[in-house]
Amino acid sequence: MATGTISKRSVDATKPGTRDQFLWDDEVPGFGLKVTPAGAKVYLFQYRIGGRGATTRRYTIGKHGPLTPDQARTRAKALAHMAEEGTDPRQAEDDALAAKADAKREAEAKAKLEGELAFEKVAARWLEEYELHHKPRTAEQARHVVNARLLPALKGKPLPHITRTDLQAIIDAIPLKHHASRLAVYAYASVLFGWAMARGEIGDNPVRLMAKPEAPKARKRVLADDELASVWKAADALRDPYGAFFKLLILTGQRREEVAALNWNELDRATATWTIPADRAKNSVASIVPLSDAALRELDRLALAKQQKDCINDQDATRWPKAGPVLTTYGATSIKSYSQAKGELDKAISEARGEQGPLAAWRVHDLRRTLATGLQRLGVRFEVTEAVLNHVSGSKAGVAGIYQRHDWKEEKRSALDAWAKHVAAILKPAEQNNVVPIGAAQRSA
Repeated sequence: MATGTISKRSVDATKPGTRDQFLWDDEVPGFGLKVTPAGAKVYLFQYRIGGRGATTRRYTIGKHGPLTPDQARTRAKALAHMAEEGTDPRQAEDDALAAKADAKREAEAKAKLEGELAFEKVAARWLEEYELHHKPRTAEQARHVVNARLLPALKGKPLPHITRTDLQAIIDAIPLKHHASRLAVYAYASVLFGWAMARGEIGDNPVRLMAKPEAPKARKRVLADDELASVWKAADALRDPYGAFFKLLILTGQRREEVAALNWNELDRATATWTIPADRAKNSVASIVPLSDAALRELDRLALAKQQKDCINDQDATRWPKAGPVLTTYGATSIKSYSQAKGELDKAISEARGEQGPLAAWRVHDLRRTLATGLQRLGVRFEVTEAVLNHVSGSKAGVAGIYQRHDWKEEKRSALDAWAKHVAAILKPAEQNNVVPIGAAQRSA
């Protein structure tokens, strides 16, 4: 092997051969130049770790051109010092590269955590997908829980770093008496984190081991006849369409959102029926609601008011619009200001009752429970009451629900007609004795 001082002159003078040519520096042991048959010139450092019996190793310093001989020598001296200290230059370089790769991965992971895996980013993606597969009301509630409860405490926090302790603190901040709110946070958080876990964005669902908040106690509030009469009479004092809204709730017993979003295209005056489509029913089961004479009068009144507003010359209350929201203040959208309307109704009730004072605390949903209880008082069969309410439970669940296909159409009409007569009677107590419960009427027939 050729030896000599590695300098620009000696490097330029070294020519390629049929195999690799080497020039070893006589100043720095182990420092050398390799010239390949293709003419490439590369600076090397050759060393042993562990004495003469150890394996000889080579470290590539770099190519001639980008590196000058002096730069290569300086690097060789540093490598020689490392070898003397027992540090393998190649292993040190591998370790440095590995550390650099680890640092890059950590930086990328941190950027991902702070970016696409930040709670608000994941929650936004989840809500977007959740809204595609759920009813507007359910999706609206999910969005409210995220924005009002979860986001203020978790914004900016990477999803994988969120623990059950973080979520428990959010639930604990909600007063104990607000059972429904606490349960909603628990439920929607569980769905959100379960969705993220299924996508591989987190390793586990932190809600899984949390104690489920106590469910709200089932409400039992049923309005007495005099209370129901007060609600009906106060509804007359409300501006349309809210007066009709509360009366239709009383007469049909359907859910608040179902009545509020009532559309003319769901109504048929000829058959006196209201068909609630499956996509609007809470349980996704279409339902036919027979309309009593009292309900028809309310709808006739709204139809006539619309004709007057639209300046139609040939007005006829029994000619209903073909489509469009029935209960609307602006014509294009259905009513949604339930809380404000309930407040105005309670105010009207208090003013009408005078010294009797306001009604004991009640909710709009209590009107539905009042109808169900009233039908039982009138002798209506339980299965018919459930059919009126469009419940899928009890007698309609399981095997019975599969094989029992009777729609109770006529029974529902009889029940709701009897209920409308009962409501009319309690508005005129002197005539109350004229009302005959359905059970008694059926027995006398």
